[in-house]
Amino acid sequence: MVVKYFQFFIIFFSVSIAFAYERATVSYVVDGDTIVVVQGGRKEKVRLIGIDTPESKENSKAFRDAGRKGSDISVIISQGKKATSFLRGIIKKGDSVSLEFDVVERDKYGRLLAYVYLSDGRFLNELIIKSGFASVLTIPPNVKHKYKFIEAFKYAQENKLGLWADK
Repeated sequence: MVVKYFQFFIIFFSVSIAFAYERATVSYVVDGDTIVVVQGGRKEKVRLIGIDTPESKENSKAFRDAGRKGSDISVIISQGKKATSFLRGIIKKGDSVSLEFDVVERDKYGRLLAYVYLSDGRFLNELIIKSGFASVLTIPPNVKHKYKFIEAFKYAQENKLGLWADK
């Protein structure tokens, strides 16, 4: 009897893991925290959960960020281009990735919200923060990896990596 329950648990757990992530193929990088993938035959814009990179183009958010940080808009855009370049150095068109979802799967713009894992198992969202090219931006209820991101951010700042190198 115990063996049967154990076998059921193993099968259930294995099936749960198999469906926890969805495979997708990278189409292109939009900016430092947004990519486009092909999933199920459809192109989907994916916003990486829990991170925020500077804007790489002049827009209202870039102006807000510049005002909030007391920076020139050109500094914000330059940092955004560095973050985008960093991401383009990690993923390329045709790369296979796994998407993990949290509580809310889409934002108000219709983008998929996901944690992204590279084919070698690295956690892309965390890697971008830990390399110093993003800040932590957790918006409840999508907070599954919040503390991991906070630790990665502290590491990047303490080690003056990426955008923190000049500070």
